[in-house]
Amino acid sequence: MPLYLTRRPLLAGLAVTATLAMTGQPLRATGPRRIVVIGAGLAGLAAARTLTDAGHAVTVIEARPRIGGRIHTSRLWPDLPMDLGASWIHGQKGNPLTTLAKAAGAKLVQTSYAAALLLGPDGAEIDPDLKEAETILTHALQAADRMEADVSVLQALHASTGWRQANPAQRRLVMYLINSTLEQEYGSPAHQLSAWYGQEAAEFIGADVLFPGGFDQITTHLARGLGIRLSAQVAHIAPGEVRLADGTRITADHVICTVPLGVLQSGKIGFAEALEPARQAAITGLRMGLLNKCWLRFDRVAWPDDVDWIGWLGPKPGYWGEWVSLARGLGAPVLLGFNAADAAAEVEALSDRDTAAAAHDALRAMFGSRFPAPIASQVTRWGQDPFSLGSYSFNAVGTSPARRQALAGAEWDGALWFAGEATSPGYFGTAHGAVLSGQSVAQDILDA
Repeated sequence: MPLYLTRRPLLAGLAVTATLAMTGQPLRATGPRRIVVIGAGLAGLAAARTLTDAGHAVTVIEARPRIGGRIHTSRLWPDLPMDLGASWIHGQKGNPLTTLAKAAGAKLVQTSYAAALLLGPDGAEIDPDLKEAETILTHALQAADRMEADVSVLQALHASTGWRQANPAQRRLVMYLINSTLEQEYGSPAHQLSAWYGQEAAEFIGADVLFPGGFDQITTHLARGLGIRLSAQVAHIAPGEVRLADGTRITADHVICTVPLGVLQSGKIGFAEALEPARQAAITGLRMGLLNKCWLRFDRVAWPDDVDWIGWLGPKPGYWGEWVSLARGLGAPVLLGFNAADAAAEVEALSDRDTAAAAHDALRAMFGSRFPAPIASQVTRWGQDPFSLGSYSFNAVGTSPARRQALAGAEWDGALWFAGEATSPGYFGTAHGAVLSGQSVAQDILDA
């Protein structure tokens, strides 16, 4: 646990395209160009790195006072860097992040879904037959594939024979699977996630690994030698020009916009000319998911130290149901509690103190009333972050991979380009998807 469902095949060729982006074939450039990259997250840094290395004059504009975007390593605890944004390389083999981690000299520590513990509502360890629950959910999604119109995962489940025949205990396990394998992964409420396309993300094979020294080792490595302007908010984009909120105007032959989907949807950045209808429809139609973290540090390990994942079928499904322990991999007395989708939005409204208290209450219900209080905590609120307005994009009902393809690529005869995880039909919602999208757009500019 969490037990990941087998995803349906993705559109042919997406994985091949991603692989070709990493082959390191010679870049073709026709002469130095002035390029402005908006956003110093993984997509923007990957694009800027490729173009700078090809000899172009690149300026990266970042609204935050730091680089990284949704890669954010906190060093509030100097001896234990905590990743408040992305934490893992999901699947090492063929993953561009693996190559970057090696180049950055970053240490990696493997986590395993096999090293897991599942607790019932009263905290007792349970070992239920999850295969039966998985079958109910899988059959529901298969039945939805045969429907004339797309529906949400939750609608598909409620319409299924397996759900109608399931007893309360079986239904509880199915809802746990939905939360741990879909809502947690995509940041989407099950009542919004597409039954047809919600799981259409490709995967790299191999182990999942953490960065003991922080994920920002990747962004620091990519940013070396780049011209980056921090604390600079973009207000308006026109062909050949970017205008900042302070009135500064920067000219460019090409502009690459890599801001998160939530920022595009907010209208904070204006465009001098209308975007293509299909691209505007993609911006409107795609959705931002939400996944928040609560890092808790203790004076000692007071839970089983031989597990990476701890699941809890608590009294309120979806709340504090997934935890990661750093005791086994890093030897650290730290627990990470996740909340996703609707639960994340509700918990996000709490103060830091109340969030930590709610997490501690959950742990006491899981491990007993004597479970120690944390000595420190760190909390995220990605939905309230004005420079992301969510965690990552997902496919809502009626959203197909074609929407993401429409969002990617060029506007205004090549004066404006879009990149970022939301533009990736195959790897949306992932750090590696952001890297690949930035590299792909950079290569398209060089080829053009």
